[in-house]
Amino acid sequence: MPSRRTVLAATAGVAASLAISGTAHANDKKLRSLISRMTLEEKVGQLFVMRVYGHSATAPDQTDIDANLKEIGVRTAAEMIARYRVGGIIYFTWAHNTRDPHQIADLSNGIQKASLRQPRGLPVLISTDQEHGIVCRVGEPATLFPGAMAIGAGGSRKDARTLGRIAGQELRAIGIRQNYSPVADVNVNPANPVIGVRSFGSEAGAVAGLVAAEVAGYQGAGVAATAKHFPGHGDTAVDSHYGFPVITHSRELWEKLDAVPFRSAIRAGIDSIMTAHIQFPALDDSGDPATLSHPILTGILRGELGYDGVVVTDSLGMEGVRTKYGDDRVPVLALKAGVDQLLNPPSLDVAWNAVLKAVQSGELTEARLDESILRILRLKARRGLFEEPYVSHGGVTRTVGTPAHLAAADRIAERTTTLLVNEGRLLPLDRRTHGKLLVVGADPASPSGTTGPPTGVLAAALTELGFTATALPTGTAPSAATVAQAVAAAQDADAVIVGTYNITAAQKTLVERLVATGRPVVAVAIRNPYDVAQLPTVPAYLAAYSWTDVELRAAARVIAGQAAPRGRLPVPVQRADDPAKVLYPVGYGLS
Repeated sequence: MPSRRTVLAATAGVAASLAISGTAHANDKKLRSLISRMTLEEKVGQLFVMRVYGHSATAPDQTDIDANLKEIGVRTAAEMIARYRVGGIIYFTWAHNTRDPHQIADLSNGIQKASLRQPRGLPVLISTDQEHGIVCRVGEPATLFPGAMAIGAGGSRKDARTLGRIAGQELRAIGIRQNYSPVADVNVNPANPVIGVRSFGSEAGAVAGLVAAEVAGYQGAGVAATAKHFPGHGDTAVDSHYGFPVITHSRELWEKLDAVPFRSAIRAGIDSIMTAHIQFPALDDSGDPATLSHPILTGILRGELGYDGVVVTDSLGMEGVRTKYGDDRVPVLALKAGVDQLLNPPSLDVAWNAVLKAVQSGELTEARLDESILRILRLKARRGLFEEPYVSHGGVTRTVGTPAHLAAADRIAERTTTLLVNEGRLLPLDRRTHGKLLVVGADPASPSGTTGPPTGVLAAALTELGFTATALPTGTAPSAATVAQAVAAAQDADAVIVGTYNITAAQKTLVERLVATGRPVVAVAIRNPYDVAQLPTVPAYLAAYSWTDVELRAAARVIAGQAAPRGRLPVPVQRADDPAKVLYPVGYGLS
């Protein structure tokens, strides 16, 4: 961690020219002056937000140096900044950026130091995807909250604001000033493979209220929130990471459904909005993805919705944006469409040089770059990066994963668990009659930084509550032998808890065989609540909306009668035999 003296020395140049506070556009004159002194290469770099491997800005592990050399042509984050002058860096768990909070703080400080010591050096906007629930990059001991659909089930804007405030304080303490959250997509397609429980629900008004509340929480804590994925990714059956989804909504339906949460986010003063790599013919019939669509980004988002904040692309490495054009054309077309930040291109060298050449050839003007850079610098100023680019170990210790923050997450989770079926009042289980429990079910890879696997977490939580619980992981596609093993183990238990995960035929067989043993079976949907429709014979069914520890512990407390189930479905569950009919409507939930 740099000393205060080196910090002050490094920032003196920028701070002297720019005593910037966060007020609206009051500092535009100073920011424009900064831009006027930048070289064209520095301007191009400022538009990029790039991944980089390693836990340290200057001394990563050899495997990370090798990955950086292969993908970026540099050894370290500091070298990438020196060569490309990137304006932003995104943290990923798989890039080994997020081992623990103190290490992340050191990495953030190293990145800032490397950038600020450059000629005309500017602070870097460090971002990540900390949605909570199933998408998190910063894990324990940081506070992890229920995901969006669970928050939707709780229905409390106050809880959404608290989540944003606490999560924002913790991100800021480790040097992250831009969070790619909340998800503003309205999930109206149960088969959506990429959004699902990452959405607050299927009702536009409810989603809009929770989006605005989370934005207020994050930005009140000094972290830029990002509503995603514009113009709305909630009704796709294709994952844009691997394909090119088409949304068939009419313009009228878009206005009533998809647009509502984005309007709400803009009214709440959101700092950034992320684009979607989807075709939306009713808004632009060119066949281009929204990320590259001038009618959608400039015509609708900027023009009709009046948004003047930062527009960031979704990752440019995703298939949805690479289907139609080469990696050298995508960043240029995104800028022509109205984008400000170019996120994570597959090859930084290809993308950076393509933008540089587009300006040199006259396809893009330098004035067009200046517009985006002004928005990016406004955001950096508003989030205090010019005045306080560095963080401290003391701040990490005081802020990240404190008992008060962890207790708040547990309380919020308790308000989200939804009881869908409870025949013969099986729940809550009584320790005297059902003291010996078998916990089986799907064990998907644990969301970043949670204890996992879910069967183990549930068993441990139930044991803490006075039961004797044994975990037997059976996976997302249990074999006949695994099913037989679980059925045999059930003979020795007073009741069985089974976690379902995007129910498969094999999981269905497992649950039906367990029910046939005559032992009481309690199923917990640890991802999509739609699973319940496939298992009509289960006597008790809970929806937890995710398999993070905080949600599983809350489900365990409901099973044990230590907490009342207070969640209500934020999406409808259709019947399995007739999807046109609703089995459980929005707002359903037993007490």
